Order: sequence, then structure tokens, then C-alpha cells
Amino acid sequence: MKVTVVGAGRVGLATALVFDHIGHDVACIDTDESLIGLLRRREPPFCEPGLAPLLKNCDVQFANEMTEGYANSDVVMVAVGTPPLPDGQADLAAVRAVVQATVALLRPGSQVTLVIKSTVPPGTTDNVQKLVEEQLADHDCRAAVAASPEFLRGGAAIVDTLYPDRIVIGAHDEGAKQRLQELYRPIVNRAFLDVPDIRPANERQSVPMVITTPVNAELVKYASNTFLVTKLSFVNELAGLAERVGGDIKEVVKGVGLDPRIGPHYMEAGIGWGGPCLGKDASALLRVGESHNYGMPMLRSAIEINRRQRRAVVEKLEQALGSLQDVTIGILGLAYKAGTDDITDSPGIEVASMLIAAGARVRGYDPGVATKAAQHNPSLRVCSTIEELIEGCDALFLISNAQQFQELPVAELGRLMRRRVLVDAKNLLDQRSVEAAGFTYLGLGRSRRSTAYATRSEFAARHSG
Repeated sequence: MKVTVVGAGRVGLATALVFDHIGHDVACIDTDESLIGLLRRREPPFCEPGLAPLLKNCDVQFANEMTEGYANSDVVMVAVGTPPLPDGQADLAAVRAVVQATVALLRPGSQVTLVIKSTVPPGTTDNVQKLVEEQLADHDCRAAVAASPEFLRGGAAIVDTLYPDRIVIGAHDEGAKQRLQELYRPIVNRAFLDVPDIRPANERQSVPMVITTPVNAELVKYASNTFLVTKLSFVNELAGLAERVGGDIKEVVKGVGLDPRIGPHYMEAGIGWGGPCLGKDASALLRVGESHNYGMPMLRSAIEINRRQRRAVVEKLEQALGSLQDVTIGILGLAYKAGTDDITDSPGIEVASMLIAAGARVRGYDPGVATKAAQHNPSLRVCSTIEELIEGCDALFLISNAQQFQELPVAELGRLMRRRVLVDAKNLLDQRSVEAAGFTYLGLGRSRRSTAYATRSEFAARHSG
């Protein structure tokens, strides 16, 4: 099939490369000339496992603008951004612009399936279909609009596109349904060559496909992300209680996660969720509810819990140090999650900003995002090595579960620090080993052991001289 993908971000590029890999004739369009320049030179524009080999060997045509040839493909997929407006609503301007530009270039007699892969509020696809029909009222051509949302994780965009856990198609038009089933068939049947270093997360021989209405497909996407938001916030709320009653959230979720109705995934307490999708989609769904005079208090609470969680770790450190004024703090992990170079809604970046506002000197280390992080907050000193970060620090924030941070030589690093306080915002390290190295260990949802310092004077006495 001839496929045009509009948008060369993580979703659009992963979609284009995977469709090319499974045998379709693919073009990928983006107005960012520098991005298209990189792609034409087969240079990966961002960090994603599996991206480089697919890009190097692909036959995708990369272009800066929609042309008649690209518009008259069998399928045109819209994978542009829907960023939040100031009130939290999704900005659909780019989606509408792509659709209008495509429809304006349709030839007489053509039949195109327009697929909205961007995350859009329920009802958007049906509204776009009406706009298309108005635009084509006096033209001898047809464009059926369908929804087929993405379910990609940052740092796993290629594997999630090639080996999805489900494919959702929302369409009224029977021809569009059949065309999209044909488009996805090699993925559904896993009829393609493997990509180096990319393996499925499950052993299914075929991929479940849900064919429904556009509104239902749009709701599936929002429901998936906001359920994860709610699950993560619930665990973090429970972690706060565990601290206060002498529990350990890691042991609690181990027991809870064995219940097959609940499962262990997205059950880790931490500093809170971030990234380009979860917060944006949660806020957008709240606005959808409000526009229909329907409150969503559980979702609103989940968002507030996430904000509180980031404040709580800063307050935890302030209590341990006595004050954040004129102290030096190192942050390990600035991307919003390990395995990606994206700092959108990064907990590490926000915590750094809170600490700086409280009077602390803050350093950060995350090799994949050094330039982006420095540009985001000039007051944040971005270091090139862990040793540079730690030298003379009063405290460390461990915010990423990247492999290099799971094997920190804490005893050796502690000797470089002025005071030894470690906030383990991922509950990643062994508490006893860290405390044995002379640190005050501050986890999340974990009660302080007897070796922890009860007061600032106790800390000073332990570390004097």
C-alpha cells in the first residue's frame, strides 16, 4: 500500500519506519527542515532503541511539504503534535491544518483514508469527517476519516509499533476498516523480518485488533494513559502512608501485584510520572469532562497527587539537611525516564527548579540530555561526569533507574561529598548498603531504619571531622 505519514516525531517516525519495514511504500512529511535533513542523511534525530538500523536501511521518502502525489496515497496518517493549550485542552490546530492541506490536493476520483494517529479528544475524528465532507462538497473524490491511536512508550517506540499489544481502529466507513486491516495485517500476523536488538515483550503469534467507532477508539487512548496516571498516583499516595505507619512500599506492592486482577506493572512508588503524554492527556480529558458538565474527581486527584509527590521529595531533603539555603545538591537523571532523551515534564528538571528556588546550588548529570537540560534552566549546572557532579555535594537525588545508576559505588562516591545524604526517588538501591557506607538514606514509602539520622545535630555529630 502507498502510505503517507505526516509528522516525524517519535510516533510519526516510528510508524513510517515500521510500515516501510513490513513492505509498504512510505513517505514521511514534516515541516521541520533540519529534522528532515537529518532523516535524509539517515541520522537518528533522537534516542530510540532500534531506530538507527531501521532508518539506515529504509526506503522512506522524507519531505518538507505535502504534495499531490503524497496526498493521493491509499492512507494518509496524521501523527502531529496536540500540545496542551493554557487551559489544558488539546490544541488541534496542526491536525486540522494537515487534513485541510491533504484534502485540497486530492485528485478527481481518488479515495483516500485519512487516519488520525495523534492523540485527540473524543469526537474529533467525527468532527474532522464533517469538515472534510464540507471541503469536498463540490469535488469528485472521497476521503474517509478514521482513528487509530498509538500506544507507544518513550524509549520503546519501535518495539511498541512493531510488536504492539493491540491495534485499535475507529471508523464508520467499511472501506476504511478494510483498508486499515490490510495495512496492519503484517504486524497482526507478525509476517516480517526481525530488527536487530528488538524483541517482542510477549510471545503472542498474532496481535489483537479492536474495530470500533472513532469515539470509542479515542476514548481507549485517553483511558489507557489516564488509568496509568491513576495507578501510579495511587501507589505514591499509599507510599506516603507506608512511611508514616512503619511500612515498606516495595514489600507492599510485591504482595499486591501478585493479584492477577491488579498485576505488578506501574506499581512502583517514585517521584511521579512525567513525559510528553501522561500529564497532557490527563489534563485534556479533564477538560473534555468539564465541557460536558461532567466532573472527574478521581482523575483530578491523581494529577494533584503527582504534583504533591514532587514537592514531597524536596521537603524530605530539606528536613534532612535542616535548610536548602547554600547547600550543593546533585541530581542523577534529568530525562523524564531512562532510555530516552526527552525532558518534557521531567521530574528531575522540576525538582532542580524547586531546589534552586529554595536557595540551593544544583548540579545535574544525564549524558543523553545535557544540552537540553542546560538550555531549559541556565541556573542548573550540568556535569559531564558523575564524579564532577558529586564532588563537594551535601546531598544526592537519584531520580533515574538507568543501568549506570543501579550500580553506583556509593562508598567511593561518598568520600567525595561534603555531607552524605541520598534521596532514592526510585527506591533503586539497597538501603542497608547505602547506610553502611555512611549515608542518610531517604527512600519513598520506606520507614527510616535505626541507622538513619533523627536530627540535624545527630547528622553533624556523625560526620564531624
